[in-house]
Amino acid sequence: MNKTNLDLPTKNTWCPGCGNFGILQAIKNAISILEQKGVKKENFVLTTGIGCHAKIVDYININTFYGLHGRALAAAVGIKIGNPNLKVLTCSGDGDSYNEGISHLVYAAKRNIDLTMMIHDNRNFALTTGQYSATSPRGFKGRSTPEGSQESAFNPLELMLASGATFIARGYTAKIDHLTNLIVQAVEHKGFSFIDILDPCVAWFNTYEDYNKRVYELKDNNLLSKEDAIKRMWEWDYNNGGKIAIGVFYKIEKPAFDVEVNSGIVKIDNIDNKIKEILAKKI
Repeated sequence: MNKTNLDLPTKNTWCPGCGNFGILQAIKNAISILEQKGVKKENFVLTTGIGCHAKIVDYININTFYGLHGRALAAAVGIKIGNPNLKVLTCSGDGDSYNEGISHLVYAAKRNIDLTMMIHDNRNFALTTGQYSATSPRGFKGRSTPEGSQESAFNPLELMLASGATFIARGYTAKIDHLTNLIVQAVEHKGFSFIDILDPCVAWFNTYEDYNKRVYELKDNNLLSKEDAIKRMWEWDYNNGGKIAIGVFYKIEKPAFDVEVNSGIVKIDNIDNKIKEILAKKI
């Protein structure tokens, strides 16, 4: 599969059985496929936040940026606007982006910035040993809620639909080929691409057995219909039972924020002269 060696010699410290291994392999597979389609390896950039997910930058040989908690998207947006020719990927955890960085997530979707956001959704703050997050189910017993959380989980897919994301999908770490295909589609989409990835945490919330019973692949949904997307999104609401659909729920085309911004800014060649002019006026 690999056209270029994407491995690094760094010792992997994820827990044995962690779903992050599946995400890492799927991203490597997707980059290799996109390379074969003509995208150069040096044109990929991966940003991360803080959490177990963020260690992925140590295990993949592409350009990476290790950001602050909840700020992976802020860095990614700046990178994309600064160089729109780059393929910008962002990995983040549910605690990292659904709690700490939720404002960045909503506004990146609202602006339709052309990048790919992948959430390692293990439904707890795993790196800090199991506190509940925005997608933990009601009753979740963790370090901060030993008697069970009194909050209900929200549905991040519906949040992204309401916020204006133009590509919305869900994947599962145990289905690497399927996840690979979702990532390829997301990167090729011109606009904000969002993938919530079911990512079992073997240490604090092992959901493999439950997911394996209920996950199914979407095949016949209308990608242009918000009504159909919401119906499929709410077959499972992160709190109760029901079937869990994986695949693309919604996909439309509309102008990307970075394209519109860059079409109206000063050309790079003239920036130095413009800065000198501004400084001269202030002096």
